[in-house]
Amino acid sequence: MSELACIVRGSGPGLLLAHGGGGGIQANYGPILDGLAERYQVIGPDYPGTGGTPRATEPLTLDGLADALVEAAGEEGVETFAIAGYSLGGPVAIRAAVRHPDRVTALVLTASFAHPSARMRLATRTWRKLLDEGDPPRLAAFLALIGAGASFLDRLSAEELEAMLAGAAATVPPGTPDHVDLVEAVDVRADLTRLDIPTLVISTTEDQLATPYHHRQLADGIPGAKFAEIATGHLPFAERPQEWLGLIRAFLDEVHR
Repeated sequence: MSELACIVRGSGPGLLLAHGGGGGIQANYGPILDGLAERYQVIGPDYPGTGGTPRATEPLTLDGLADALVEAAGEEGVETFAIAGYSLGGPVAIRAAVRHPDRVTALVLTASFAHPSARMRLATRTWRKLLDEGDPPRLAAFLALIGAGASFLDRLSAEELEAMLAGAAATVPPGTPDHVDLVEAVDVRADLTRLDIPTLVISTTEDQLATPYHHRQLADGIPGAKFAEIATGHLPFAERPQEWLGLIRAFLDEVHR
């Protein structure tokens, strides 16, 4: 796997970010990066095919991606760290914690999953088909419907919705097909009971992609996991960024107290 481009900010306890499929550090964490960097040394690697990282020449694997993120933190001189994993970043974070238990101190898993349900696979296969068809406006419309919460979309004006769709259609990372393929392959259910670190599962209650069914499966499977809810769809960084930031900081502050 090619070396991952990183955003590095702040000082304090280490915090490694794992972003979602078809996203990126700026796309998924941009609205809360400054707030996180006020308290932690944040390391945000972009997966292959996003940000400044070239697209992979071979299929992505969960082990390979988890190891690459941990290596990226080490290259920045951060030896121990919590991991905040969003969407696909959740199973990446879980696998990193299982493979590198001496490095990972805590987990925050938002809008995430241990294994895609049949419904989620239907959504990701439709996503993948739209990527192959090369129709960005149609893809953007589909992702808005399954990504954003209904209450968020309902509040948008027609002009705001069109601007949102145009932005989404113009910013599809080239590595997105590889990320979506990896989502299909994810299965960390056997890893959950092996976790022995503080963990917070944040459920996005209006999520139509990784639904609350998946969030509860994570929380029920991880020993001692804490559970919190936020009234958004799959895009907390767009819908309620300050509330999301507050949940992450409150949990990590308690871990480091």
